[in-house]
Amino acid sequence: MNPGPGPASGPSGPADAVPGAPAEPSTTVAPQLRELRRRAGLTLEAAAARAGLSPAHLSRLETGRRQPSLPLLLELARTYATTVSELLGETPAVADPIVRAGAPGAREADGWTYWQAGGSGRGMQALRVHVPYVREQGELVRVHPGEEWLYVLKGRLRLYLGETRHVLEPGDSAHFDSLTPHRIGAATEGGVDLLFVHTLLQSSLAGLCLGGAATTHH
Repeated sequence: MNPGPGPASGPSGPADAVPGAPAEPSTTVAPQLRELRRRAGLTLEAAAARAGLSPAHLSRLETGRRQPSLPLLLELARTYATTVSELLGETPAVADPIVRAGAPGAREADGWTYWQAGGSGRGMQALRVHVPYVREQGELVRVHPGEEWLYVLKGRLRLYLGETRHVLEPGDSAHFDSLTPHRIGAATEGGVDLLFVHTLLQSSLAGLCLGGAATTHH
């Protein structure tokens, strides 16, 4: 899904296709991205290719000139075999199987708001996510190894799996192979709230994504 959620590949990268996106400097993601890339022994060009970005776009992320969206944070976490928490420079907490309601730590990236709903350092990442409403042609098509599971809490969710369009109501869920081309978005103007779980898998296919703006289906 990017969850939600990988970026779209292309000559200029996904965020370049978002008109009017603020270029606010990031105080946490940028240094972590540089450190993780160096730790992996990757050049800027090699890391960008794995993440489905242009080198120029990754460079802007590493220097804090662009703020990654949640789908892009998830894709970068897969690229470097880490978690969104580490990308954000958060100090790992003592392992605790319980995540309490109302715990602090809400994050916002490119309009998406999300909260950790599971522990760090696990083979799965669990998030509670609010996805804002955007036009269908603005949704990213993603393909990557692993599995995704989502559960709609509030609002209506638009989910494409391959060429099939689904609309999920509150209480509906979906569990699918992430190698199936997929994209998600809110079908209601107030956005949609969901629980989202994805596996953290690393492979040579981790950066494979399709197109920028996928064809709109009716």
